[in-house]
Amino acid sequence: MQLSAALPSMLTGIILCSLRAAALQELRHPPRKIAVVGAGIGGTSAAYFLRQKFGKDVQIDIFEKGEVGGRLSTIEMEGNHYEAGGSIIHPLNLHMKTFVKELGLKPRLPTASLVGIYNGDEFVFQESEWFVINVMKMIWNYGFNFLRMYMWVEDILDRFMRIYRYQTYDYSFSTTESLLHAMGGNDFITKLNVTIDETMQKSGFSQRFIDDIVVPAMRVNYGQGASVNGFVGAVSLAGTDSGLWAVEGGNKLVCIGLLYASKAQLVNGTVTSVQEKVRQTKSGNTVRLYEVSYETDKGRTLDMYDIVVIATPLNKGIGNIAFNGFDPPIETFSKPYHQTVATFVHGRINSSFFGCPKPCQLSVSEILTTDRPNLFVNSVSPVYPVKPVTESVISKASDIKVWKVFSPEPLTEEQLRLLFETYHAVLVKNWLAYPKYSPPEKLPPIILHRDIYYVNSIEWAASAMEMSAISAKNIALLSHHRWFGKNGQIDQEDLAERLKSEL
Repeated sequence: MQLSAALPSMLTGIILCSLRAAALQELRHPPRKIAVVGAGIGGTSAAYFLRQKFGKDVQIDIFEKGEVGGRLSTIEMEGNHYEAGGSIIHPLNLHMKTFVKELGLKPRLPTASLVGIYNGDEFVFQESEWFVINVMKMIWNYGFNFLRMYMWVEDILDRFMRIYRYQTYDYSFSTTESLLHAMGGNDFITKLNVTIDETMQKSGFSQRFIDDIVVPAMRVNYGQGASVNGFVGAVSLAGTDSGLWAVEGGNKLVCIGLLYASKAQLVNGTVTSVQEKVRQTKSGNTVRLYEVSYETDKGRTLDMYDIVVIATPLNKGIGNIAFNGFDPPIETFSKPYHQTVATFVHGRINSSFFGCPKPCQLSVSEILTTDRPNLFVNSVSPVYPVKPVTESVISKASDIKVWKVFSPEPLTEEQLRLLFETYHAVLVKNWLAYPKYSPPEKLPPIILHRDIYYVNSIEWAASAMEMSAISAKNIALLSHHRWFGKNGQIDQEDLAERLKSEL
């Protein structure tokens, strides 16, 4: 009897709470202006998702001191363009796939190449054109570790895919840790605090397999070895899957398309400071805004914004934005970004450097390396133009190509002569491309202040195009929910089970 009597009042309470939330959203005006700092994949996708959530009337300004695309960039060599930054996209990267489809872009499949893994003295593994031979080589050298790695990565990807369902239902997270926990529970959080070497040893992988197969994947993708955290290590290993692709014309076209689709205004300038200001309205109320100061070729300018989204690294030596007058202060972060040098060389590879005495032609075209002190390169691989072109007479020769060499330091003339028999064009791109991972990782906050958000927090878990897009959508949802007081859509527990039961 008591339970029956309580039910009507409980239902009444729920209805009243829903009505209050709806009334709050109706009463509070939407933001008038939003600033996004950075026009890479994080900033442009943030503008795109912010437009979806806040509607057509909000003004969105994107500040960019360089080119649209950020670390998605191409270089020009002898009339052709090549990917110089983020170059591959996983087939399960659903945000990137959606962007490409909605923007009318075309996917581009990479040219097939055979991979060899070199340890400084010899090739510890050389891929064959025959799948059966590759399987036999793997079993002979590493037992069934390679099959177990495939299943291990698939399990991680399966849990990773949960984020798309959460975001489809408008759920958001106030920290990167809570976002990762919602996807993979304590396991994903634990992976942030141990190395990929420790993670895989604990999962039963042999040290030889880790040294010969796992480490080269870390070196080519993140310029670092088995000391990276286990989560970014798993993301790196997912990059060894089949079906990887890129965007015809260059991956940066996604950023350009998102900028256009978001109807945001591009401001070519450098943001120098952000400060909170209190302004009085005509009705006598007060409103808190953010004063964004920036430099353009016309001089220093100030503008006021309701919401600020930072989509550029705030680490020392990279981010030079001053956050003035905040209590507690908003500080730059001390952990560094990792330098990777990409050297593009049009020439003929020196096969004898890799232990293939003359006359000899390497049976592999993409060379990854293990972690050895005597190796000054992380990888050497042929690259192809971002747009299909008719091969010139010189590029038809199988041993004369454009090669991309990843190395921790700029290559010297002597090192170039060791790597190449002959070359006639060299172009160097020096990147602070991704964080220097050293677990345990301390992830920066997403919410820097009341309405200031930080997209790049997520790349301290793992840096990738899709990770930035996920963070951007999370911030668009989070900022919308916090603006209108929709707390029931933030940091909810057991979402996987809840959505499963609702469906």
